[in-house]
Amino acid sequence: MSKKVTMQQIADYLGVSKFVVSKALSGKGGVSESTQERVIQAASQLGYFSQKNAYVKTMKLEQLPKVPAAGKQSVLVLMPNIRFQTKESLYWGRILDGIASRLEEDGFGMVIVSEQSVDHFLHFLNPNGILGLIGVGEISTPLLLEVHRIGLPMVLVDHEDMLIPSDTVFTNNYESMYRLTKHLIGKGHAQLCFVGDINYSRSFKDRFLGFRSAIEEQAGSVPRLSVSDDCILPVEGFEHEQFQEPIKQWAVKRLKAKTLPTALLCANDMIAIGAVHALQELGISVPEEVSVTGFDNIDDSYRMTPALTTVHVPKESLGKRAVEQLISRIASKQEPMEKLLVAGELLYRESTAGVKS
Repeated sequence: MSKKVTMQQIADYLGVSKFVVSKALSGKGGVSESTQERVIQAASQLGYFSQKNAYVKTMKLEQLPKVPAAGKQSVLVLMPNIRFQTKESLYWGRILDGIASRLEEDGFGMVIVSEQSVDHFLHFLNPNGILGLIGVGEISTPLLLEVHRIGLPMVLVDHEDMLIPSDTVFTNNYESMYRLTKHLIGKGHAQLCFVGDINYSRSFKDRFLGFRSAIEEQAGSVPRLSVSDDCILPVEGFEHEQFQEPIKQWAVKRLKAKTLPTALLCANDMIAIGAVHALQELGISVPEEVSVTGFDNIDDSYRMTPALTTVHVPKESLGKRAVEQLISRIASKQEPMEKLLVAGELLYRESTAGVKS
């Protein structure tokens, strides 16, 4: 059997004192943010978090500040209000709906927390009434570390942290974008571009990898088809208006150089809506001249003109599966962590067409 990884080993690995490691892992301050990140990363690499009883000095649930119980057991839903992760979101709000309905089926309550501060977050925990935690969207590593330290069972939806072990629930982003790209190649498209920042999230990166794999697989048999830096437009933002102008400026340059792609595969629907509006402002017809696809199937994707070809992400199902996985984790805490992939559905609408010969 392998020996237990200790704080001293982590300290020796980094060339710092055991005191620094203890402070960084305790989450109580006393070290810089960069040092804490280095310690967490080293601890993860050495397997510290994967072992049982990883923390020597840990905070027990009984020691946490208590809030009045609501009369029944509840699940804490953590969704920090960043990147438009709110209940009103056409994407994140549907995931919350799925969580709420599945919890209600089993008679559990739900407490939604948008707090990002670790210290303030602890005040939301009631050890007598909280079963576990479901994290929705991007959550900081220090906050996840605190949940892991406490020992609270948790499941993350549409997010994972490579340093903190947890169950996760995702749409099968890679496969869905792979199939969508193959569809457009089959329609005669050879100049395709992925629009979105691949470092924005794990989902965006997986979608790009699916896009790239489909092109690489077909590159030998389809003339002029290849993957290069020109195939990626890393726009940033949250609403379609924020994407519209940078895409428009990019398209103007491509028009002058006569290198405008025939298809834009966007990392999500908001980007795709911005792309369609940008092209239309330039007098470029969608889909007659350029096909555009999205991802997520938010309500606005089928209300626009032309209606957007996209991938339907079963958002409510993601929430429900997260609840089911949390219940399973509570019952079997020693089982290996799981990454669940829920299949997406390709929806072909009016924003895509074959290439004119």
